[in-house]
Amino acid sequence: MSEPGEDLFGPAFAADYRVRFDEAGPDGRVRTSTLLRYAQDVAWRHSEARGFDRAWYAERGLSWVVRSVGLEIVAPIGMGETLRVTTRVIGHRRIWARRLAEARSLAAGEPAVEPGGPPVARVVTDWVILDLRGRPVRIPADFGLDFASPEVRDDIQRAEVPSGEPSSTLRIRVRPQDLDPVGHVNNAAYLDWLEEAHIAAGDRSAADGLPRRAVIEYVTSAGPDDELEVARWRRGPAWQARVTRAATDVLRASGTSG
Repeated sequence: MSEPGEDLFGPAFAADYRVRFDEAGPDGRVRTSTLLRYAQDVAWRHSEARGFDRAWYAERGLSWVVRSVGLEIVAPIGMGETLRVTTRVIGHRRIWARRLAEARSLAAGEPAVEPGGPPVARVVTDWVILDLRGRPVRIPADFGLDFASPEVRDDIQRAEVPSGEPSSTLRIRVRPQDLDPVGHVNNAAYLDWLEEAHIAAGDRSAADGLPRRAVIEYVTSAGPDDELEVARWRRGPAWQARVTRAATDVLRASGTSG
């Protein structure tokens, strides 16, 4: 796991997040989806700090959307714990950029410097830039030297594609609280559904085992009142999942735990 340094937006950006009561589950640990929300928020705060706020994108008819997430949690994170979350853009291709967010535990009274020790969690997010019609476009030249990061040699992260009959399924209906300000299901909400499907199948280790890793690939967006099915496959320490709407993939995911 890397240390803070220079990135596509210049120096890495950091912000502190205290795990609130409502962000933790019955076991007193942070919900996994909360870490994705922190990663989303700190990414936008970083962009705003560099002068690229939401108004800047709106004026140009551009927006970033998450296409995939690689998530790793290596240590328990408890309610009330403060995390210092750093973010940097670690590479890009013509129409997308890759961000790394790392969370480190911040001890009470620790000075406002980068806390020592390895990260307790990391999130690698592949963001694609779109125009008003939802079509991928080139990263704009307006970023200038801010986009001097290395070109990513590999492709957008992909989840393993499951095959055969699923081990279990769960029906989900999109609720108003699952939606973001543009009317689509927030990418973190899907992770709540995946973990709900694991728990409903009696597979808690897939939901909260440590260490655990997952790749989540967003195929298309779900909207208000959509009826979805979460199908999951379990093979030894590995699992795969697929979220579908009318038999069409919305999301694919795979991971390991323990």
